[in-house]
Amino acid sequence: MFLLASAQSTATINTGDIIFQLISFIIFLAIPVAIILIVVILWKRNNRLKRVEEKVDKLLGDQENDKM
Repeated sequence: MFLLASAQSTATINTGDIIFQLISFIIFLAIPVAIILIVVILWKRNNRLKRVEEKVDKLLGDQENDKM
């Protein structure tokens, strides 16, 4: 009887184990997603800065041409 009871207790699924596995899986997925998002955000920011610099250079060039 004891062997039957111990076999049943090892086959049960604990709620804590499920929660831990879900949290671990979410963290496992979140790290690469966060890295990809950071790279994309920095890439977009760099492109935006390049466009702003080009506009500023154009405006400064137009001002220099108007003064002459």
